Amino acid sequence: MIKSSLLRSSTFRLALLYMALSGGSVIFLLGFIYWATAGYADRQTDATIEAEIRGLAEQYQRRGLAGLTSVIAERVAQDPGGASVYLLSGNDLTPLVGNLDRWPDAPAAQDGWVRFRLRDWGQDKSEAHEARARIFRLRGSLHLLVGRDVRDLEATRELIINALVWGLVITAALALGGGAMMSAGVRRRIEAINQTSREIMEGDLSRRVPSDGSADDFDQLAANLNRMLARIEHLMESVRQVSDNIAHDLRTPLTRLRTKLELVRSSADRPEKIQEAVDQAVEDAEELLATFNALLRIARIEATGSRSHFRALDLARLLRDVAEFYEPLASDKQQHLAVQVADELSLEGDRDLLFQALANLVDNAVKYTPEGGSILLSGYSDSAGSEITIADSGPGIPAELRDKVLQRFFRLDSSRSTPGSGLGLSLVQAVARLHGAAISLADNAPGLRVRIRFAALEKSAHRPYSADL
Repeated sequence: MIKSSLLRSSTFRLALLYMALSGGSVIFLLGFIYWATAGYADRQTDATIEAEIRGLAEQYQRRGLAGLTSVIAERVAQDPGGASVYLLSGNDLTPLVGNLDRWPDAPAAQDGWVRFRLRDWGQDKSEAHEARARIFRLRGSLHLLVGRDVRDLEATRELIINALVWGLVITAALALGGGAMMSAGVRRRIEAINQTSREIMEGDLSRRVPSDGSADDFDQLAANLNRMLARIEHLMESVRQVSDNIAHDLRTPLTRLRTKLELVRSSADRPEKIQEAVDQAVEDAEELLATFNALLRIARIEATGSRSHFRALDLARLLRDVAEFYEPLASDKQQHLAVQVADELSLEGDRDLLFQALANLVDNAVKYTPEGGSILLSGYSDSAGSEITIADSGPGIPAELRDKVLQRFFRLDSSRSTPGSGLGLSLVQAVARLHGAAISLADNAPGLRVRIRFAALEKSAHRPYSADL
């Protein structure tokens, strides 16, 4: 008995549809064969009977009843076991001459054609088979039947019908068997996906959908699902790491805030101490708010991926605006902040997000570059896209840590004494991803070189650099 799960399988239902189409094709093919063979044989039989009738009619016209009787008797005598059937009867249907011993009981059609069974008639009295004949009435109330034994045609028809039945049975059996085999194979592949999904839902995010290396549709589906699962695992690991980092990095400012509030409570008789403690507590609270605002902004950028605020903008103008904004800070540290950018650098993007990302990079450069150092903002475009670079002459970042600094809350040991939350480069990376850009960190010898490469959205010619500031 076929399992209900197999009957519910879409593959098995598809196999049943294929069986129906195949069965219909078999019926059509065998029906055509039947029409082309049995039908042709019927027409040939009728043509033979008509020819014999014309011959007998000529003899009847030339020689009369005696000649007709003589010809029928002569034909029966020459071929007693042949396929021809003759019978000449009187008005009461009493046989006069022929190879039938009585007139058939089958009714004749309007055109005189009749089909009847030959049983206990003729030479072979042991079997019944079909005959086809035509009946005429002659002068003198005589009845003439001329026909043929069509046992061979009947056998051919029976053979074709049997072939039709067996063809349908075999087609149904093969379709059911093939459908069951196909469904079993497909169900195994789907069950592997379901099993992997169940294990992942139970908490094992490292599980992946197996593939058989056939590169078929299921393998492509497995590959896409595995890439999706790898991305989900990475995001979950990022969430776990962010949670750990939040707990670690925010514990210190919260502890400081608590200590200062306790100091306020214990300094009720010293107003100057209260004011100082309150100011420091406000600074710590603002640092916490800035951290959470940065986290929310990164999460919003990564979650929505919205490009509704994308507009055509001049990236060269944007770089100059960022440099102008940080020029006073750089001047305070006697740093040389310069811009080298093509006269025209077009891009489709969100200007506010790009400004904040570039500002974070320049802010880091100004913060970590020593006094008298240099910072260069450059940009150019070619047929492959646009690229901007922020290079400084600061301490740089070790090669083994350049990927980690893009993670949230990650800070170098040398920078933990400076204000910050370790989210600046994470926001830069989120903005770069939103714009389909790639960010890379390299050694500037000395210092750090940050490159952001934007894919080409529209063709722009390469132009020579112009210097600003």
